[in-house]
Amino acid sequence: MTLDLSGLAVALATPFTPSGDVDLPALRKLVRHVVAGGVDTLVPLGSTGEAATILDDERDAIIAACLEESGGRPVVVGTGHNATRQAAALTKRAQALGAQGALVVTPYYNKPTPDGLVAHFAAVAEAAPGLPLIAYNVPGRTGLNLTPAALLRLWENPQVVAVKESSGNLAQIAEIARQLPKGKLLLSGDDNLALASMAVGAAGLVSVLGNVLPRETAILVAAARRGNANEALRLHQQLLPLMDALFLESNPIPLKAALNLLGLCGDGLRLPLTPASAATRTRLAEALCLSTEGTLPGVN
Repeated sequence: MTLDLSGLAVALATPFTPSGDVDLPALRKLVRHVVAGGVDTLVPLGSTGEAATILDDERDAIIAACLEESGGRPVVVGTGHNATRQAAALTKRAQALGAQGALVVTPYYNKPTPDGLVAHFAAVAEAAPGLPLIAYNVPGRTGLNLTPAALLRLWENPQVVAVKESSGNLAQIAEIARQLPKGKLLLSGDDNLALASMAVGAAGLVSVLGNVLPRETAILVAAARRGNANEALRLHQQLLPLMDALFLESNPIPLKAALNLLGLCGDGLRLPLTPASAATRTRLAEALCLSTEGTLPGVN
């Protein structure tokens, strides 16, 4: 069950064709672009991958494409669901297909108690014995905050090896780091808080920005992990305009527009998400130029 999840992971977008089908050639192109940028881990079918609108019979092909294009990097599949049986089934299937781990969001809508959270993750772990799990805390989407106290209970499950922290609360992130048990990892789930999170103890980042500028994002994370504060701060400030622009509208709306600007995939999304506004596209183009010092990156 050993899996090194430190460093840079990229929460991959899921490209769609103009008719709304999953665009597997574009997905493969995106994965190759990300891999060439030097990222450490691939994370398909998370929030950025529009997993909530991906049909069950589409998931296998997405996972297989990522595994085939991964270049040996770990593939950690988003398998979260608010129905525990469904989350367990998705996780079991991801493991059978060869995923090296699963990203499991806290159940949304149901509003479980801490006891319910513990039971939920226990059932998911039982369905996929030995598979490393990343607990995903994103209260802005789920309506539920995974508190440091509740997380301490999840850490008792040996398969819960990391937490992706997207609360946006640096005080909470620092407290999680302070209480972090040996052998467990704290990962930032927000690009704009990655540097601050690593300063207080995070071991890496699960990134949206890494879809667009994987090389630059990887260098930022590596500099922060080495303790090279000056280089990390310089890169953070250089990339901050694009980090901010990627969240002008709900993720992954701006991301799809940015990937389209780079020629990596179309900008289509599945309802209820709709394409980026003209104002967002303008800001994205400006931010791309600022973050790349005036030269748009090439695409592999």
